[in-house]
Amino acid sequence: MNESAPAAEGQGQQSPSVQKIKTLLGAKDDTSRFVGLALLKSVLDNTPELRSDEEAIVALWESIPPKFLDRLIRTGSKHHESSGTSSSPSSEPSRKGANDMLDLAVSVLHTFAALLPESARQHTKLLDRIPQLVPSLLRCSDDTARLALETVLSLVSHPDGATVFTAIQDLSPLTEMAPSQPLALKTLLHAWLNAMTATPDKSNLRSKMDRTINSLVSSFKGTDAVTLLSFLANLLPRLEPELIPPNPKWLPSLGHFIRNLVTSRPTAAGRTAFTNLSAALLELYPFQAPHLLFADQSTTTTDTTTPFSYLLINLLLVDLRATLPTLLPQLNSPDYPSTSRRLTSALNTTSHFIGYLLRAMDPDPDSNSDPPSRGNGNGNGNGLSITPDHLLRLRKSISETLSLAAEFLRDRWDAAVAGAQGLHPDARAADAVAASGSSHRTLAWDLKDDDTTAAGRGVAGDPLVLAAVRTLAIWVREDDNELLRKEVSGLADLLVELYRSSSSSAAAVVGTGTGLDFRRAVLVAFEGLVVERRGRKAVVEYGGWEVFAGDLIAILEASSSSSSFASSSYSVGSGEEDAARGVEIVRVLLQIAEAERPGPREAWMDVVTRVAAWYVPEADQPPVVLECQVAALQLVTTLLESTHPGMQKRYVHSTSAVLGIANQLRAKIKGDTASEEALEDVLGTLAALR
Repeated sequence: MNESAPAAEGQGQQSPSVQKIKTLLGAKDDTSRFVGLALLKSVLDNTPELRSDEEAIVALWESIPPKFLDRLIRTGSKHHESSGTSSSPSSEPSRKGANDMLDLAVSVLHTFAALLPESARQHTKLLDRIPQLVPSLLRCSDDTARLALETVLSLVSHPDGATVFTAIQDLSPLTEMAPSQPLALKTLLHAWLNAMTATPDKSNLRSKMDRTINSLVSSFKGTDAVTLLSFLANLLPRLEPELIPPNPKWLPSLGHFIRNLVTSRPTAAGRTAFTNLSAALLELYPFQAPHLLFADQSTTTTDTTTPFSYLLINLLLVDLRATLPTLLPQLNSPDYPSTSRRLTSALNTTSHFIGYLLRAMDPDPDSNSDPPSRGNGNGNGNGLSITPDHLLRLRKSISETLSLAAEFLRDRWDAAVAGAQGLHPDARAADAVAASGSSHRTLAWDLKDDDTTAAGRGVAGDPLVLAAVRTLAIWVREDDNELLRKEVSGLADLLVELYRSSSSSAAAVVGTGTGLDFRRAVLVAFEGLVVERRGRKAVVEYGGWEVFAGDLIAILEASSSSSSFASSSYSVGSGEEDAARGVEIVRVLLQIAEAERPGPREAWMDVVTRVAAWYVPEADQPPVVLECQVAALQLVTTLLESTHPGMQKRYVHSTSAVLGIANQLRAKIKGDTASEEALEDVLGTLAALR
């Protein structure tokens, strides 16, 4: 009885207070409402048990007239603006009263945005306050502006709130305060990403985003723009393709911001920002961004004139060399995702730079893009302008960095699945069961949650692994570095398994757009590795021939029937993309078949049988699909020509079938001189064998 008395007394004291607040809020005059609102804020701040009572919170929120809140915000904002230039003593009380109105309204909204249950927060009564809060941001104190931003941020973190936010025409308060208030950028980020899924009018949203980013760029002029670059690096890669502005006016300004950061001894945050944004721009704007980051602009340092592209790539390579050797122990740490993302961006930017180098040195005259010119080596050309000395330094630095990347891939793979360097897939042990009944991995360790943590979903799902493989691939193909090719040949088991897992996962998620696809990168890598005997041996030893040949056959069969294409276990995606991959498969397998002595292995002749059983589709095929089909016939011809006469006799019927296929394809190919010549060689060689 004595214990319940204080509780009853507390409730008796609280109820009249809450009821009084409701009465004041329901009054006709604004003075009573203002007093009631002030009492409400005080009670909520000082009564923890009331804050945890959802029903009471909802009831109190419903008792507040929404138009009264709007009037407080609007009146406080307007009075603050009109009296902002006045300094007379008589204006001080009026100004203070206006500030109090605005501060109280924002504070109450902030409190209820945090306390209301999820369903109530999505109601229009709260969401419709967003258009009033945004214009007030520049007309209130710093503390109140922060509360207003936090309120808007909590509301736009849901699609309904984001839709209301994106309907606001004037976002200048946010863009103007963004350099000094990072919450403004965070609000825009959440609003646009959530509106992306809820807004049907993508074109209108894209235009608003384009204008707002342009305003942000203007607001950040004269600053280091680190927060802006970080914001765009988080935003742009996550936008749907139709929301990406095709040729924005703000792109050159971003290039200028990046250049300023790179040449000004950037902080760790600055390095992360320009690294991630550089990779994002190169991916989204493949024609414009390389010129902004790599072409024809020099940076004056203390003692010499150094090309900016050299400074940029050198900084990225230094970061990679410093971080990769220490990365594996961080795999399960909270810092791994951010570190991994930065290194992924650095590798992707490096691979884009290598591609730019190749285009600059050997531009494709048939390309529709404007290829960069070579320049004159003195910084006066219209394209790449790096002296031979700088190029030699970069070549050495890239090779050293990629050697460390190969070591990281080896260790990462061994930790995940292999357990020991070069361990064959057949030797990988399953989970062991302890006496207590718990299971654990015997040889392998990787992620503590069995590939389900945010650290990358295992090797095959880690973007850093894909970026490292892609960069290694293009470098070992284009650079004649025997030592690095030897090192990468030691990754053959990893590469083949990544190719195999990509094929399987792509078939499992057809239509979802999820998963990482290593296949093109792996093929590029093997195209460079099979020029060496060690590379050819590694491909064969770890089952590369069977995996690649199986994919090629699946691509051929898929090109004959759209239904078979959908059910293929190897090929998922657009027919032209898969056909282009088929051409690359043939490039790799041809080099292996031609170099094998005394001739192709009998198991490889299964390709001949499978191609001979393929039928040419009646419908017209895209040029790249026809190129893939002709390439497959070239591979079959090489296998038949290189094998011994006894084997050729055994495959005489298959030879005749392939001849018939070649004649059918010749009738379909028109205007493609290279394919026509290849088919003539196939026909002549097979006719002689038969």
